[in-house]
Amino acid sequence: MDLKDILSPGALQPALNATSKKHLMQELSQRAADSYGLDARGAFEALLERERLGSTGMGRGVAIPHARIEGLDRVVGVFARLQKPLDYDAADGEPVDLVFALFAPGEAGADHLRALARISRSLRDASVCAKVRGADGATAIYAVLTNPVDSKAA
Repeated sequence: MDLKDILSPGALQPALNATSKKHLMQELSQRAADSYGLDARGAFEALLERERLGSTGMGRGVAIPHARIEGLDRVVGVFARLQKPLDYDAADGEPVDLVFALFAPGEAGADHLRALARISRSLRDASVCAKVRGADGATAIYAVLTNPVDSKAA
């Protein structure tokens, strides 16, 4: 699974100003609604419900909140680079500044897991994260995230 299949260019927020984890989830849900036609409130509640099971902060400033949404026809994502790192209860205790929210159909077991694994692999790569943090705007961030070969060059 390629991130181009999950993330649309319009679903990127290169400088999101979130003041809390809840506010972040609201912003991600609204971006998903605007980009993919999801119900913003339903997406927000699904993200919060998943987060109550345990933090989706993987460490090193990265979080991958995710939720299953009934009625969704494919796996979709929203990416945000935060203006200021946010306390997220991540595994390493560090604040988060890169967030990839994933929304999957209710019955998309294997596809959901493949998408999570693909996102995780990309964002565990320190060079990819450094390039995303240093990228100048949404177009550059999208290029780094969706072109893994190019992101490791230079």
